[in-house]
Amino acid sequence: MSVPNAALQRLRLRTELRKARTAARLTQRQVATKMEWSPSKLIRIEAGEVGISVNDLRPLLETYGIRDRRKIDELLDMARGSRRMPYSEYRDLYSKEFLEFLALESSASVIRHYGALLIPGPLQTEEYARAIMLSYNKHIPEERLERGVEVRLARQELLTSGGRELFYVLDEAVVRRHVGGRGVMRAQLERLAELSAMPGLNIQILPFSIGAHAGIQGPFSLFEFEADEMPDSLYLENPRGDTYTTTAPEETGRYLERFWELEDLAVKEDIGTLLRALASRMEEGRDDLEQLAGGTPVDAGDAEDAVAQE
Repeated sequence: MSVPNAALQRLRLRTELRKARTAARLTQRQVATKMEWSPSKLIRIEAGEVGISVNDLRPLLETYGIRDRRKIDELLDMARGSRRMPYSEYRDLYSKEFLEFLALESSASVIRHYGALLIPGPLQTEEYARAIMLSYNKHIPEERLERGVEVRLARQELLTSGGRELFYVLDEAVVRRHVGGRGVMRAQLERLAELSAMPGLNIQILPFSIGAHAGIQGPFSLFEFEADEMPDSLYLENPRGDTYTTTAPEETGRYLERFWELEDLAVKEDIGTLLRALASRMEEGRDDLEQLAGGTPVDAGDAEDAVAQE
């Protein structure tokens, strides 16, 4: 097993500290009083929002009654390795919930993502990423825009760092929507086609023709970790930007079954060929519904022929 990164170290440490406090039958307030900390400090440590120094961790472990030398050394090593979280320099740009998502993503050995609306961040081209951010806020300051694009490009390390399995199921709407215009979208589709051939990276398309399905409720991400003590995590985000993360087995298990169901429904063969063909048709303007809706009226037979050619 490779040396865990800072995010995984912090995730493991917070899990261990919660378990130790529970085993000691202490509340967060009781621990904060004993340590002469503010309650918010312990809450943030247990939430993984901040790291904990070795000097703070030693007396905390004494408070929890941990005496085993090996266990103490293991936890101290986690604390040392967790000080520098990935993307921490972007705390002014993103919410703590999204930074936690980035930590989970960068630490996971298996990532499963269902995308209902957009190309997932690690698969985006620079131009697509910029167009998405401008669609959120047309008046975004240039410096903020460039830093946001920088984060998306940094996340592409997932694709090349090795040791991971990546599974992406994308709704057909994701590859049909002209984000940034036809030129930008064609380049994005061609990039997806290239990525689909990479070992360990699986891209599938969920066609409109299957009708309503379980994923229609919205996008979600599932993360699995090499460390046995790290539970699977589920991340949800709704259109308002509210997020929900849980490690509850009944929920992660339910969404894992949902993901497998979507995989069974999705197109998985010759994805690269399909995406390149769609990119070509998009550039030529032969995939535009507005042409059918706003141009010369077409009869039902012509419309069926047009759809069949897609």
